[in-house]
Amino acid sequence: MRTGIRLILAALPLGAIALLPSVSDAQARDWPWPRHDGGDPFTMTVDDVGCRSGKAAVRLHNQTRQLARFDLKADGSSVASGSIPARKTIVRHVPVGKGSGAEIEAYSVSDHEPETLIDSSHVQNDCPWGHRRHGHLPYTGPPADLMGKLATAGGLVVVGGILWWYGSIWPRSSM
Repeated sequence: MRTGIRLILAALPLGAIALLPSVSDAQARDWPWPRHDGGDPFTMTVDDVGCRSGKAAVRLHNQTRQLARFDLKADGSSVASGSIPARKTIVRHVPVGKGSGAEIEAYSVSDHEPETLIDSSHVQNDCPWGHRRHGHLPYTGPPADLMGKLATAGGLVVVGGILWWYGSIWPRSSM
């Protein structure tokens, strides 16, 4: 087998990776799962706890063309309730104690039916407290995305080597 064909076979995995969409560029809407139920009157997204405020921002987005009533609970106790205007987003801040977590649940409220659970999310307040770092974060090891890229590169080198080796033994002539 000619060297040019071997190089092409060895470069196939790299070409496939180059043509695939990058995970770092993906948006939440690009992924097929988990998606919100289309029948829900609103959706809930929860941000991380802000270290200075000790509160998690909860965004409730009304998906319908009518007013949606909600009840927001943290660990079973009601923290906020009200209504969301049609096709609008509101933000409520839920307090989370230092060093603890909270189960945040959003319920749809109506006059004719009992409360319906729309979404729930667990939030952890793992902010450093007691010691100020003056803007410097502690070293927690190499970033996970770097490790993933290194593992992918290593796998591609191994696959390329296997294809190179197989390309050298495959078309053996019997003469």
